[in-house]
Parts: sequence; structure tokens; C-alpha cells
Amino acid sequence: MTHDIDIARIAALVGEPARAAMLLALGDGRALPAGELAACAGVSAATASGHLGAMRDAGLLDVVPQGRHRYYRLASAQVAALLESLMLVAAQNPARVSSHVDPLLQAGRTCYSHLAGRLGVALCDALIARDGLRIDDDIARFSTEGIRLLEDFGIDMRALRRQATSKTCIDWSERRHHLSGPTGVAIYRRCLQLGWVRHHLDSRAVSVTKIGAKGLQSTFGLAM
Repeated sequence: MTHDIDIARIAALVGEPARAAMLLALGDGRALPAGELAACAGVSAATASGHLGAMRDAGLLDVVPQGRHRYYRLASAQVAALLESLMLVAAQNPARVSSHVDPLLQAGRTCYSHLAGRLGVALCDALIARDGLRIDDDIARFSTEGIRLLEDFGIDMRALRRQATSKTCIDWSERRHHLSGPTGVAIYRRCLQLGWVRHHLDSRAVSVTKIGAKGLQSTFGLAM
């Protein structure tokens, strides 16, 4: 019975619209101040403070102090995965997804510091097409060719050489896999480092730059 009560408590916290909006705003792994999260949720500062305190007490959020200011972030990758799973279930009707989701988020976004949306799925598909990986039971298993390709891309693959697997997520807007875990994070960071993608301000949306379109084409065979 205790487990049932804990599940109900978490579900109630995540299910409240203002709290859900705050959690989704933090879904890219950033830490944001209470004032910005209040604006994202469309509530007063006092209301936001109450919501943030409740989610922190439940282990959904961490607080990062910086001088007199406090910033909030998701407590773990598990919380981010919970949000993505809920989005996947909530988006069962494709027509509702198309009409209610920002097209920029569908085209490309961050999911707890890895790439999602059509861009994230396309990168995963490109590696599969090049015999770089296969996906079994939601686990990406890299081939020697896949490891070599990512090394040429500039990613340190020593850990992957020891255990050639990576986590994946079922993308809630595309209904297909994208890479997550350390490998997914490394790919996103490398794309940022090369200037291939740019992160929109005040949004999880990610866009491919002109140089990025050329790089993705030459490296992964992607036409963006």
C-alpha cells in the first residue's frame, strides 16, 4: 500500500497543469529561477514557490544556489524519462500532437541534454542505415563501424568500446527511437561545439544551422 501512496503522490504533483508546465520547461536539463518558471506556468511568484517546494520535497527537483538566487532543475534523468513517458502516452492521438505542439519542438528539441524530435530520430536512423547500430528491446547496440563513425565525428568512444550499448527513448512526437544516455548527450554536445545546431532561448527547441546541414549530410548522410 505504501508504494501505491507514493505513486499517487508523484502522479498528483506531475498532473497539476502549472507544475507540469514547470517540469517540462526544465526538461532540457537546464536550471532556471523561480521567476522564469512562474512565467512558464502562468502563475504568481507565491504560487510558483509553493509548487516548487512541493516538487523539491518529493524528489522531483533539485535546488542550485548561486549567491542570493536559487535555481531549480530536474532531480535526475529518471524524472526526465518520466516526463517523456507521460508525453508519449498523452500524445496517442497524432492529430492532437500536430495541432497542439510547437512545430519547432517537433522538428528538433532537447530531452534532458540529448537530441529529440525529428532531428534526434533522424540521427538514430542514419546510424542504423550505415550499419552503425541496431536496437533491441530499446537498447542501442553499436557495431565497430558505428563506433568508428562517432570517433571520426569527434566523440570519445573509449567507454563505448568497453560496452557497446546505449540507452534510447521512444520519441513522443515521432513514435520512434532516439539515442539517450551518455552517447546521446555526447552527440548533442559535439553538434553544439561544431556550431551545427543552435539552442533557442527560453525553449527546448533546437535548429540546424547552415553549416550543420552540410555537416550532417557529409557525416551521417542526413538531408536536413
